[in-house]
Amino acid sequence: MTPSLNRRQLIQLGTFGLGAMSASASATLARASGFTHGVASGEPSQNSVLLWTRYIGSGDTKLIVEVAQNSDFTGAKMAGEVTALASRDHIAKFVVPDLSENQWYFFRFVAPDGTKSATGRTRTLPEGPTEKFNLGVFGCSNLPFGYFNAYAHAAQRNDLDMVMHTGDYLYEYPVGTYPSTKEALEGRLIDPGHEMVQLADYRLRYAAYRGDPDLQRIHQLYPMVAMWDDHEFTNDAHMSGAQNHQPKTEGDWEVRKRIAEQVYREWMPVRDLDDGGPLWSEYQIGDLATLFMTESRIGGRSEPADLAAALQGQENIQSALTRFRNTIWQDPERQMLGEVQEAWLASAMRQSKASGTKWQVWGQQCVMGELRLPQEAVNWLADDAPAFAKSRVAVGALASEVGLPINLDSWDGYPKARERALLGAQEADADLIVLSGDSHNGWAFNLETSGGAAGVEFGGHSVTSPGIESYLSGADPVTASKALRETNDDLQWCDTSNRGYMTVSLTPDRATSTWHFLDTIRKKSTALKGSESRTVLRGQRRLVGIPMPA
Repeated sequence: MTPSLNRRQLIQLGTFGLGAMSASASATLARASGFTHGVASGEPSQNSVLLWTRYIGSGDTKLIVEVAQNSDFTGAKMAGEVTALASRDHIAKFVVPDLSENQWYFFRFVAPDGTKSATGRTRTLPEGPTEKFNLGVFGCSNLPFGYFNAYAHAAQRNDLDMVMHTGDYLYEYPVGTYPSTKEALEGRLIDPGHEMVQLADYRLRYAAYRGDPDLQRIHQLYPMVAMWDDHEFTNDAHMSGAQNHQPKTEGDWEVRKRIAEQVYREWMPVRDLDDGGPLWSEYQIGDLATLFMTESRIGGRSEPADLAAALQGQENIQSALTRFRNTIWQDPERQMLGEVQEAWLASAMRQSKASGTKWQVWGQQCVMGELRLPQEAVNWLADDAPAFAKSRVAVGALASEVGLPINLDSWDGYPKARERALLGAQEADADLIVLSGDSHNGWAFNLETSGGAAGVEFGGHSVTSPGIESYLSGADPVTASKALRETNDDLQWCDTSNRGYMTVSLTPDRATSTWHFLDTIRKKSTALKGSESRTVLRGQRRLVGIPMPA
């Protein structure tokens, strides 16, 4: 049985509620000294884990790393020394080797003057027969939209083994844009006030986000595996550019891309890679699951197909949509992962299955299931909906009639790449579970090819970012969910109105995802308004269709 954290140890690790950030907290943190942003851990294996902290001294500062099996550090050992480099924004990362498998550990950093960081808790992965493993899954956390109550709720529980972030850990926009000044929650301030473009901008924005006590807390208590989506770079990023990058005013895309990746790797508990190293990774959870983490933004993704450009100047919209569907949209050359990563994933799934591993779990960024807009959605818009929303819904309804999806920036915009990935799972005879984020709403899909069932997808809703309900406000969530399911055969369940997070429980015979719905994000609270669960049985590759008790 996995060790748990008792009440005494929780107290020793600090209180849950560290309070809300004050209006000037993010700026203050950026100028602070000492241990400024808590601790974190990530990328666990059976015998190692990566530890993270930030320490601001007068320059480079050598820190001692201590690891213990007890929260009071009796019997602690010095795992090693690491330097918080001023040139790396005072970040220190240290991979602890020679640990025991399936074991919880406590860790801290010690400065030259004897001051200590917060105490963190982390764990190694199991090896061999494994009966249960629980993941917490988060995504799309926009700080000014509301409190990170999802992180706070997950930090209060004691049944998770690891947490995952599917991307959009933060957002690049200036103050007053997504959210607008009216939508932004008072006191949830970000630095810098302008869009993050330069190295200092990205670092300041991470410092502001990581000043949030609930985000610090989830990092303190659980190892995190993570991969960026687009907003860690800028909106709708791809290999050669982004919707929200203007070269004339914001410089060369390759430079911005390198800066964004550098700062992500500084501030997140992830490995530093030499230039040219792979962007993907895998984690072996005993004989229970192999977790694959892929990258689908800057490494190999083709530019999203532009439906608006295809329709511009066309008199017969229906004919233009059909032509777009049959040519650009179906182009097999368009990539989501890139050829090398796509081949690696197919091979890794085969190896996982051949080794006797029971589940092949794919953590990635964007919704994979097919989503077309219901025709009645044109009636769901509020009278005061912005013009762009009205245009998007009107075109989306027409596109749906010819089989085109809602969102061309998701896997729906790359149907041939999706088909190749799912065929790879089928050829491996994988028991595939796809975990995704990006859409801000909750989804449960059966994933199919022409050859039949390929696996299931659990799509996570957002921590704070608003979903499609924010502009389709003319329909209640029950009506919207019913229409979406009737329009999309593979969609088994959806939620279009709540913020929160997922937990995914893996056992040898079944995998269950539970979506936890926070009561509010507009004030600090860990109260839930409800939850919903869906299950897949090993060997079936389809959801069983009957909700499990929450």
